[in-house]
Amino acid sequence: MNTAPRSLRPLIGVLLALGVAQTATRISAIALPWYVLATTGSATQTGLVAFCEMGPYVLAQTFGGPLVDRVGARVVSGTTDLVSALAAAAIPLLDVSGGLNIGVLLALVAVIGTARGPGDLAKHVMVPEAADLARVPMERATGLSGTVERLASTLGLAGGGAVVALLGALTSLTVMAGLFALGSLVVLTTLPRRATAPTHHATETETEEDEGYWRRLRAGAAFLRRDRLLLAVCVVVGVTNLLDAATSSVLIPVWARDSGGGVGSIGLVGAAMGIGGVAGSVVAAMYAHRLRRRPVFFFGYLMAGVPRYAVLALDVPLWLVVTVFVASGLGAGFLNPILGAVQIERVPRPLLGRVSGLVTAFAWAGIPFGGLVAGSLLGATALVPALLAFGALYFLTTSLAGLLPEWPEMDRRRGAAVTGVVPRTGDHESSPSGV
Repeated sequence: MNTAPRSLRPLIGVLLALGVAQTATRISAIALPWYVLATTGSATQTGLVAFCEMGPYVLAQTFGGPLVDRVGARVVSGTTDLVSALAAAAIPLLDVSGGLNIGVLLALVAVIGTARGPGDLAKHVMVPEAADLARVPMERATGLSGTVERLASTLGLAGGGAVVALLGALTSLTVMAGLFALGSLVVLTTLPRRATAPTHHATETETEEDEGYWRRLRAGAAFLRRDRLLLAVCVVVGVTNLLDAATSSVLIPVWARDSGGGVGSIGLVGAAMGIGGVAGSVVAAMYAHRLRRRPVFFFGYLMAGVPRYAVLALDVPLWLVVTVFVASGLGAGFLNPILGAVQIERVPRPLLGRVSGLVTAFAWAGIPFGGLVAGSLLGATALVPALLAFGALYFLTTSLAGLLPEWPEMDRRRGAAVTGVVPRTGDHESSPSGV
């Protein structure tokens, strides 16, 4: 029985840190592609910038899990946010001094991606401990974290689009640097130096203290290899994340340019999906533990995917595009809370950092190539055929995956397999659209 005093401060701190980091990331998602597209006119170079950020991001998440488990999520998050802030601030400073070229820009973007990988992982690893300290159900904690991230995405996209349109892309990068610095300050001042909430795996944690880095990484990989549901999640989220990355980094900017909407329309559709995502995450936080996870999960994917590509491919008014993106965001808002609760339930706490890092790395493995794929496809065909092809692939991935035999496990908590009790159902993993 948990007799430790209840404390909401760590949970509030984690949620605030997640929100600040997500806002900064979304500002960057508009500012960097638009800066490259406006200065070079090249969709291929725009995709290359996305690759140079997300490639190191995925690698850092892959190998950062054991470091988070060993050093501590608080230290990793605070340090990496500070590194991201310094690299982001260097971009406008070098541009003013005349020292910014495409090579330097790609290098700084790679530094940001490398730092963000373990930093984002560390923040999500802190959620279950903060939930224990606050005595909040895990579905509610992951729902709250999803809500905060969606809300931050909405504000970041809307604010980023406005700042880029009014003041320019480089000015918005200065804002992004300040937000990363604020996130570092929040983590280091609001979170405890070491875990104070007891876990069910304290003995395991103590016995692993002397394990080396590679042994820790292998232990996480072995666990993931045995868990077929998490592997299935990695495949589905991996494909859809690649498509989402291609859409956000290349297809939507090109659509905005060709349709005459400009950079403001990028922020508008992103904010529309974010608003829907916030609403979906709020509902998930309130009711996810009462719902069957699997049907909600696949229906959410159905709403999040095909409608977006269809409406972008049609010559329709902007208000209709925005409406469809709100509906898609509503479906997407359920995905991360569901997957987050499933992952936290299935992975022992001492393994959470390394397994979460590997799950995220596999699920995000295609993201660095999304911009390259979209840029290459647009070099060979027009925007509308590319949108229709991506929409069809999104539908096939999310619909055919539902036939795999592993998915019923999503509706059972790990302990229920032993006791035979059917639990209440309820809520994770992340992409550019939040999936």
